[in-house]
Amino acid sequence: MKINLKTPVVESREQRLGTIIAWDGKAADLSKESAYARGNCENTCGDKARRLCEMEGPFTQGSVCSEQMVECQAGHVRNAVLIQHSPIGCGAGQVIYNSIYRNGLALRNLPVENQHVICTNLLEEDMVYGGAAKLEQSIRDAWERNHPKVIFIATSCATGIIGDDVDGIASQMEVELKIPVIPLHCEGFKSKHWSTGFDATQHGIVRQIVRKQPKKQEDLVNVINLWGSDIFTPMLAELDLRVNYVIDLATVEDLEQLSEAAATVGFCYTLSSYMAAALEQEFGVPEIKAPQPYGFAGTDAWLRELARVTNRVEKAEAYIAREHARIAPRLAELRELLKGKKGYVATGSAYAHGLIAVLRELGVEVDGSLVFHHDPVYDSQDPRQDSLVHLVDNYGDVPFFSVSNRQQHQFYGLLKRVNPDFILIRHNGLAPLASRMGIPAAPLGDEHHSLGYQGIINLGESILDILAHKKFHQDLAAHTKLPYKQWWLDQKDPFVLAKESKLGNKEEPSYV
Repeated sequence: MKINLKTPVVESREQRLGTIIAWDGKAADLSKESAYARGNCENTCGDKARRLCEMEGPFTQGSVCSEQMVECQAGHVRNAVLIQHSPIGCGAGQVIYNSIYRNGLALRNLPVENQHVICTNLLEEDMVYGGAAKLEQSIRDAWERNHPKVIFIATSCATGIIGDDVDGIASQMEVELKIPVIPLHCEGFKSKHWSTGFDATQHGIVRQIVRKQPKKQEDLVNVINLWGSDIFTPMLAELDLRVNYVIDLATVEDLEQLSEAAATVGFCYTLSSYMAAALEQEFGVPEIKAPQPYGFAGTDAWLRELARVTNRVEKAEAYIAREHARIAPRLAELRELLKGKKGYVATGSAYAHGLIAVLRELGVEVDGSLVFHHDPVYDSQDPRQDSLVHLVDNYGDVPFFSVSNRQQHQFYGLLKRVNPDFILIRHNGLAPLASRMGIPAAPLGDEHHSLGYQGIINLGESILDILAHKKFHQDLAAHTKLPYKQWWLDQKDPFVLAKESKLGNKEEPSYV
């Protein structure tokens, strides 16, 4: 599946990969329907996305959008400026993303600063007459205030409706300022899942920042990640490799050398799939095609493939053996302490696959999981990257495996049918509902916390910490009430509204 870098507009995940946001069943069944590692990709997929059956509910309670992902990606490049060509409401996320940016810099021992993001503040008048003048002025303001090395422009639903010539303005200002001015087309209504926003940012970077005549650095590895702690530097140092962290917290110089690396890896294929495939296609930088580095099976395979590609096999084998032996005593203790405990994972899709693997390494039962979307295939289309099949084949099936785009009303039923002792979650908006059911949550703000061999121990320790406070959540459940009518609380199927909607049920139930 060839990535098209000739156009400034990225293909949405639905078009490219067949992404869905509503499904319910067993993990093994979803892997079969996806026909990724279990089918012939060439015959079933070709150049376009897989098609899966997808449920459609009558409403949505809320989520995030592609523009917000651009905000937390392009907005976190250190010597760049992001301009949100949007109404001011779209810039509300700047508050939380600035906090995340500052915390991420501190976590990596980098100079702490505020992110550089400007909003063009489109008003009703601009929706009638257009916002081109505001965008041009904002680009000049960004240059005068910050003298950045790159200016990104994020589009919005509003600019998509107006039809401003964002590409033309960007080209004109690029000539005037003599720096890359990069349009990132990320209108929220163009894709039903926010992960397309990751692709939009990566598309712009590969098109306009990455060096087109690279000088190869045989010990440099691109690590596509968010703002987590620096786990990869010491890990890859064992193989005499250096880390180039992108996109969050990177400098423009870090982005320029993406094409010079010996390989590209990531902590989650949802985030890294597009850029890694584009770098291999355009510049011959190999994407490491292996399971994600979670649990023993995934981390072993991931390190061995990275070592094979970078010619460091002996170093990798020695490191793998040392790490297995090092964590074995504490892992045995954790397995004993966590025996009989049931966990539940509610995160993005590929990341959830990795976390479930780690939980099962710890001996924790996992009967259910909620993933916020599902990609039937990743951009490389290499079956070694099928993280769902890797989970099922190495760690067993998940009986209640649900795809749902962070819908609060469904989460109650999803948890009720498996009754876990705790949940793992990254997007904390769902955690309060679990608390009101007496279920503690481990919010994984540091996405690298569970990665690699040490990650197994880290996650086990975190679970023990939250279980020690379970009485608080039980007290909370005993003295609070959920905001739903009894009719809804009595439902056995969290997807009943979607199924009734599909059947054309005219009788509207009273569920709020």
